[in-house]
Amino acid sequence: MIKSITGTKDILPQEIPLWKRLESIVHQMFRNFNYKEIRTPIFEETALFARGIGEDTDIVSKEMYTFIDRSKTSLTLKPEMTASVVRAFIEHSLDKHQPLNKFYYISPMFRQERPQAGRQRQFHQFGGEALGSSSPLLDAEIIEIAYCILSELGLKDLNVKINSLGVPESRQKYKSILKEYLFDFKNSLSEDSRRRFDTNILRIFDSKIESDQALLKNAPLLIDYLDNESKEHFEIVKNILSQSNIPFEIDPKLVRGLDYYTKTTFEILSAKVGSQSALCGGGRYDLLVKQLGGEPTPGVGFAAGMERILLACANENSIILPDEKVDLYIVNLDKVVLHYKVYKLASTFRHKNLIVDFDYLNRSVKAQMREANKLKARFVMFVGGDEYKSGKITLKNMETGEQKLIEIDNFSLIADIIKK
Repeated sequence: MIKSITGTKDILPQEIPLWKRLESIVHQMFRNFNYKEIRTPIFEETALFARGIGEDTDIVSKEMYTFIDRSKTSLTLKPEMTASVVRAFIEHSLDKHQPLNKFYYISPMFRQERPQAGRQRQFHQFGGEALGSSSPLLDAEIIEIAYCILSELGLKDLNVKINSLGVPESRQKYKSILKEYLFDFKNSLSEDSRRRFDTNILRIFDSKIESDQALLKNAPLLIDYLDNESKEHFEIVKNILSQSNIPFEIDPKLVRGLDYYTKTTFEILSAKVGSQSALCGGGRYDLLVKQLGGEPTPGVGFAAGMERILLACANENSIILPDEKVDLYIVNLDKVVLHYKVYKLASTFRHKNLIVDFDYLNRSVKAQMREANKLKARFVMFVGGDEYKSGKITLKNMETGEQKLIEIDNFSLIADIIKK
């Protein structure tokens, strides 16, 4: 038997209502903040992610699904969306249409990581990107959107962490100070952290190794070395979040290791999903558009993992969905009524925006009624026998048990009864 690829997962019909609930909240919340949906191809030139994310990152060096197509071009299934959105922004000169562009997306992504709860090799993210303004109000807005979506899902156990990475100049000075502090401990660091010491030292703060975190306990913190502009920017973000009643805590060790990140960074975590507790994260990236070949353009955004969010929802039992029901089930009482006539009846009511089903397996009346109950049909229409010969059907309300004898061609009356 051929099975799904390791790290991929079928989303079965009984799970789809949960996904639709999440997606509907995402669409509505972004519309409330006047963000426009954008959809980009599922694969891009590999160079986009190498330049945008960084060749020394784990994503690019270890996790990307990359292949050579027939034109000998290196292509990659997108591991994240920000670089793709920025590429589209530059390619289509969207800044020429309006100075501030606010986008959102829902899309599958691909990373060859070790599969675990809430993390697959094909996974799904939603997120938002705002390009064109350096205002701290946008930073706060992005955080608010993410928090509101998670809150609207009924999640209670949320922890919003924020930090500021400053500008590249002050961050470069801090990196030198951090490198000096860690120099004597370099041989005691984990293998990954020793590599990051030379390539991307801020990423050492991301280490999950306890011995690494112990060495970092008394390390100097970037927030103490911020430039004045970044300090003022961060204060405004904090004030806006407080005014918006969004609880947060400052985490000086929350970093983004990519050089294009500037100023605000944030994560929202849940204690309900195990060790992989971050539901979403993002920050300001004022240097990325220029890095990918566009005009210098400030930006800020976030991405959220949908599988992980739905896992948190399941663990908190936060989404209660109404039962899915069929509006009308048509029961064929005898063989005199040909199946195509039942099909025509079903089609008539389907075109009146009712959910309609009937028996395709030539089963007994008793079996058809069992199926109607299984589908939680609100109404059952009995077709056949002497009533049908006289041009009538019986319509039964399955909740009250009430039955009505109705002219078979009085479709509008039948539909009105069912829709009430």
